[in-house]
Amino acid sequence: MSEAVIMSATLAAEEVLERKRRNGQRVLSLASGEIGLPVHASLKDRLSAAADQNAYGPVAGSPGLRTAAAGYWARRGLDADPDLVIAGPGSKALLFAALMAVDGDVVVPVPSWVSYSAHVRLIGREPLPVPIVPGHGGVPDPDLLHGAVSAARARGREVKAVVVTIPDNPTGTVAAPDIVRRFAEVASELDLVIVSDQIYTDLVFDATAPASSPAEYAPERTVVTTGLTKSLALGGWRTGVARLPDADLHQRLRTIASHIWSSPPAPVQAVAAYAFDEPPELVSWVAAARALHEKVARALAARFTAAGASLHPVHATCYLYPDFEPLREHLERVHGVSGGRGLAALLLEKHHVGVLAASEFGEPDRKLGVRVSTSHLYGDTDRQRTAALTADDPVELPWIKACVEHIGSILTDLTGRATS
Repeated sequence: MSEAVIMSATLAAEEVLERKRRNGQRVLSLASGEIGLPVHASLKDRLSAAADQNAYGPVAGSPGLRTAAAGYWARRGLDADPDLVIAGPGSKALLFAALMAVDGDVVVPVPSWVSYSAHVRLIGREPLPVPIVPGHGGVPDPDLLHGAVSAARARGREVKAVVVTIPDNPTGTVAAPDIVRRFAEVASELDLVIVSDQIYTDLVFDATAPASSPAEYAPERTVVTTGLTKSLALGGWRTGVARLPDADLHQRLRTIASHIWSSPPAPVQAVAAYAFDEPPELVSWVAAARALHEKVARALAARFTAAGASLHPVHATCYLYPDFEPLREHLERVHGVSGGRGLAALLLEKHHVGVLAASEFGEPDRKLGVRVSTSHLYGDTDRQRTAALTADDPVELPWIKACVEHIGSILTDLTGRATS
C-alpha cells in the first residue's frame, strides 16, 4: 500500500467518537454520512426470504438485479443495458474497481469525497485536483478542466479519467445542468472516461428538479454508480451497481471483480432487485427520508449562518459545508485556530463533536471549513428514528431539537455570536 494513503477520515473520526462514548462522554457525531434511519419492513422480509441463497452466483450479479438496476436508470432518463451492468458489495468497491479498470491518472474535484484520491493512489496512480464552480459541487469547473489536463499531459502524465459526485458530498450542492453539460463536452474533447458517483441521486430535495448526469450528455464514456446505502439507509448491507458504457470496460471491470469479491452477496442482491424496481412503499419511504434530511439540514444551516459562517444553499443529501473564513480573525485570536484541522480538533476535544476538516476533501490546510453531516441526529432508537421519519416537523421533536440547540450553543461559544 502507498504510504500516501491513510485510513478514511470518516471512519477514523467515528473510531475516536466511539472511544469517547465508551469513556462515558456525551458525543455528537457530525462526521459520518451513514443514514441513521431504520430498515423498511419489506426489505427485512426480502432478506429473510432469501437467506438460503448461499451460492456464489454470476460475477456481474444476478440477472434480476441487473435488469432492475437498468430499469431504475431508464426511469431517470439514462439508457442502460442489463448486460452492461455490474453489481458489487457497495458502490465504494465498484468505484475503486472502475478506476482500476481505466488504469490512468484521474481528475478529482476540489473539494471531493475523501476516498476518491485514496482510490487513485491505491491503484498506483496520481489524482489531478481541479476546483469546482463555487456552489456547484461534485464536478470540476469546465473552464479549468481542459487547461489542467492539457498541462498535466504535457508534463508526461497519463490522465485517463475524471470522477464526479452528483449530488455532491461534501457540499450538499447539485451542479447545474449547464455546468454538467459543459463538463461532459470538455471530458469528451479530452477523451476522458467519466466515473459518475450518483449514490445521492434520490436525495435531491426538490423532486421536480432532479440532478443532471454526465451520462445524459456523454453516455458513451460515462460509468454511473449507485446503491442503496443513502436512499434506503442500508450501509451495512453493502450493495451497489454500476452502469458501464461499453463491453470492453465492462469486461475489464468484471475481470477485476472476479478476483476481488467473486460475486455480490446473494440474499442482498434479492433485496436490491426488489428495491431498484421501486415499489410504492419504498418510493414513499425515500420521499419521507428526503424531507427529513432537508428540514434538519436547513435548520442546522441556519445556525451556522447565524454564527457568521458562509454556506452555499444545500439542495440535496444530509451534508453542510460551512466556511468560517469570515470569522478567521476571531478564531485565531480567541481559539488559536487558523485552519480546518485545528477547528475540527477544537470541536472534538472541547465539545466532543466530530466533524471533518475541509482539508480531508482536498482543500488547502488553511481553509477554515468543515463538513457536517446531519444523519446521526434523527434519534438513538428505531422508535425515535421512525418518529422523525413520519413527523410533520421533525426539528420540533425533543431529541432533534435538543441536538440543534446544543450545536447552536457550541457555535455561540466558538464564534461569540448568538445563533437562535
